[in-house]
Amino acid sequence: MTKQSNWAGNYEYEAVRIHHPKTVEQVQELVRQSRKIRALGTCHSFNSIADSTEDLVSLDHFDPLISLDKENLTVTVAGGIRYGELSGYLHQQGFALHNLASLPHISVAGACATATHGSGDNHGNLATAVSAMELVIADGTVIVVSRKQDDLFQGMVVGLGGFGIVTKLTLNIQPTFNLSQDVYENLSLFELENHFDEITSSAYSTSLFTDWKGEAFNQVWLKRRIAKGTILKAEPELFGAALATRNLHPIANISAENCTEQMGVSGPWHERLPHFRMDHTPSSGEELQSEYFVPRQHAYQALLKISQLRERIALPLLISEIRTVAADDLWMSPCYKQDCVAIHFTWIKNEPVVRNLLPIIEQGLAPFHVCPHWGKLFTMSPTHLMSHYHKLQDFRELLRQHDPHGKFRNPFLDTYIFGTN
Repeated sequence: MTKQSNWAGNYEYEAVRIHHPKTVEQVQELVRQSRKIRALGTCHSFNSIADSTEDLVSLDHFDPLISLDKENLTVTVAGGIRYGELSGYLHQQGFALHNLASLPHISVAGACATATHGSGDNHGNLATAVSAMELVIADGTVIVVSRKQDDLFQGMVVGLGGFGIVTKLTLNIQPTFNLSQDVYENLSLFELENHFDEITSSAYSTSLFTDWKGEAFNQVWLKRRIAKGTILKAEPELFGAALATRNLHPIANISAENCTEQMGVSGPWHERLPHFRMDHTPSSGEELQSEYFVPRQHAYQALLKISQLRERIALPLLISEIRTVAADDLWMSPCYKQDCVAIHFTWIKNEPVVRNLLPIIEQGLAPFHVCPHWGKLFTMSPTHLMSHYHKLQDFRELLRQHDPHGKFRNPFLDTYIFGTN
């Protein structure tokens, strides 16, 4: 069979077979028959986390189940549904999720399993919205775990694919709301020393973009929540940064056509929280990505360190984004019990060059207790990575309980969770 690559084209899956079941019963049968099996989402990971040595299961042929519980403010969805598909439906019904990632094209199950996130001082990663999950576990049976009923639920949500095939998730929702989006240009890095909290808390969701070619952030994107029918006038300056007078793409020389609406125009939450529109492909995947989390109290010093490396970083870099993520109680989340700042890099598609740079970045950020995004490129040693997860031993034991023979384990989990490679 023809091997499948991830979205970026930098990783080719080793799995012998990729299955596209249409029902839970078919998933159960696949799991029973397979020795090694994993779930495959929308292929937006940049490393081997989603791979299997034998079988992969994609839920892209599942019925896109959406079951709304208005009384309890929850929605239950099939694991393979994408955020863009779910968000439009929720808004039509008068509801919203608490946050979205920059891309609405990713699957709900895959994003939650890897602690993928949006931005906002008061908003946890996307997995914090999960209140229950349905999984097909190693013996082919279906189980349901929930935050209300299961003491170990916090260990399973950011599960890294190790507990089984997630066929349904129940998410907490809230009444729909509107946001406006304004962009400011050329914010000095040094303004963050005394004003970081003011800047990031000035909107529902805040993103800072830079190409690290100078000591400034090229753009600051503020997504502010507003009452329907209200016009919110943006200030002409933000700590010296000037309000943009046109729609902008984070990368200066690219058209803003694929970006969500800016210039303070009010719109539904799901059309403002992502940076890119669901009905457009933001890029062809001709890029690589890495991302690192540091505790929020180290934000300014960590960014200063990156700035000191800018002569090494700037040439292969397309853009870097800085976001804040609130603390959570999910064992394998980088934000477990701590507010974090996420430092994201989008690189040109030249993996040897990028992999030579990552150890330099990781070494520079090491004093700030850095850890990487699970689904993106990093070179950090397993020992160093594992030292940052206080619940790692409990997580290992939980994996062994649910999958005693390692059916859902792969080389990635063996290396970075069990330390056996």
